[in-house]
Amino acid sequence: MTASHGAYGNADATTAATSNAASSNGAASTDESLNARVRTSKSPRPNKWGIIIAAVVAIAIIVGAVAVFNGRNAQPSANKADTVTIGLKLAPPSLDIRRQSGSAIEQVLIGNVYEGLVSRDSDNAVQPGLAKSWDISTDGTTYTFHLNRNMTFSNGDVLDADDVAWSINQLKEKQYYNANQVESLSKAEALDANTVRITLSSPDSNLLWYLTGRPGLVFDKDATYNAKTQAVGSGPYTVESFDSASKMVLKANPKYWGTAHKPATQHVVIDFITDDNAAVNALKSGDVDVLSPVNATLAKSLDANTYHVSASDGSDKFVLAFNCANKKLADKRVRQAIRYGINHKEIIASRGGVDTALGGPIPSVDPGYEDLTGLYPYDVAKAKQLMREAGYSTSKPLKLTLTYANTYGTELGDQLKSQLAAIGIDLNINYVEFSTWLQDVHANGDYELSLVDHAESHDFYKWTTPEYYYHYDNRNVQALYAKALAATDEKESDEYLKQAAKTVSEDAPADWLFGYRVTVAYNKGVKGFPDKLSQTVLPLWQISKAE
Repeated sequence: MTASHGAYGNADATTAATSNAASSNGAASTDESLNARVRTSKSPRPNKWGIIIAAVVAIAIIVGAVAVFNGRNAQPSANKADTVTIGLKLAPPSLDIRRQSGSAIEQVLIGNVYEGLVSRDSDNAVQPGLAKSWDISTDGTTYTFHLNRNMTFSNGDVLDADDVAWSINQLKEKQYYNANQVESLSKAEALDANTVRITLSSPDSNLLWYLTGRPGLVFDKDATYNAKTQAVGSGPYTVESFDSASKMVLKANPKYWGTAHKPATQHVVIDFITDDNAAVNALKSGDVDVLSPVNATLAKSLDANTYHVSASDGSDKFVLAFNCANKKLADKRVRQAIRYGINHKEIIASRGGVDTALGGPIPSVDPGYEDLTGLYPYDVAKAKQLMREAGYSTSKPLKLTLTYANTYGTELGDQLKSQLAAIGIDLNINYVEFSTWLQDVHANGDYELSLVDHAESHDFYKWTTPEYYYHYDNRNVQALYAKALAATDEKESDEYLKQAAKTVSEDAPADWLFGYRVTVAYNKGVKGFPDKLSQTVLPLWQISKAE
């Protein structure tokens, strides 16, 4: 018996991009390299004929300028309707999606520049992608994918089963980022130009979903390019320019093979704006058309007649991680005290009251979700008691350092410092650049406490990987997760996930400050922007803007 899945038709693409106007708005440039071009110089005094010639040239220039001006007036927005500008908070440090960590790169590239064997829609469900359909063997260890015909990469190269098999096998062989998500994947084979078979060593109930992300991306095996600054994909857009400190410009791919995801907009400019106030001002001034996300409190200042504002549940989890390999935090009583000592309602209220309480590692949009907020309710007395048992008090506090990216602002750090001081913890805050956080904390695991928005869905496996920066190692959790993956029945798999998630939460290797309900705002002239899961799924091809 095989399970068969539908045709490509209306499948959503997965990820992200943003846009920003590429033309001047009339203001003086703040780019020093541009302003430096303005120079004054001394010239010899012109003679009579020089003056006459200069006058003639000046008249010609004026006439020409008037003609150009009239021409612009006759066609005032030839390209404006073909450009959508989207403001995002985080920028990927590079475009190398096979090696660069972080969800920001997935948001802007997957489904827009690079495509996967399968895709994901804004309801977090698996949809067809480069494969129009697939079959799954009864024992769950063999997946056969049937590809769309006549597919090409942006450089014109043909995309076929050889590229698919090569990409997946390279992921495994070179252990590219997120290769650990598909550990049970043994090999991929091209049966013919349009058919790929993937063989697993054991069933994996998450396989299809993971193939909507990095593990399923298909690359041109014959292309040569600098993956850090360039991209050769099969998606509806190509990268025209990229500056991680400023913006990314995407252009509709003239060689795009598909019709269902044909871009509605020719140019998408992604403006990376880390400051919340600056982002809202950019939306109000028209410098950007969309903000994803927008500060929920600041969003209240947006005119409802002009802007659409909405918030929805997503996969974002603001995780306050405790380095379980650190001797101070190896004491479970300290970790539990921190959880009891945090007033989640106060934190959520200070952010506009939009976010939701989250007591464990699985968000509401993922399999295995269960409300675990009752495990560690706000209880200062209980927290103080645990700290005393561990040898600390308000007069003899435990010194800890919280390291997190300055893109999240200072308010969260200030709140945690104040709340934890009341239970006997002297919290030092170390604000760093996001790129520094990625290297020091995420890559090297060098920290005591850390804070980050983990936007990824289906990422429970991180709690079963001791090498991950949490350094959390619980064999019972690992065994339960293995059973969840091996289960061919969805309900059985969910039950194992619930047990595993509850065990993790009880063990307190982290506190889940809140489930981030992403608030998005955009001008009502914008159509097709997804209200849900825009942090991870941003199908740019469907976004357009009225003239």
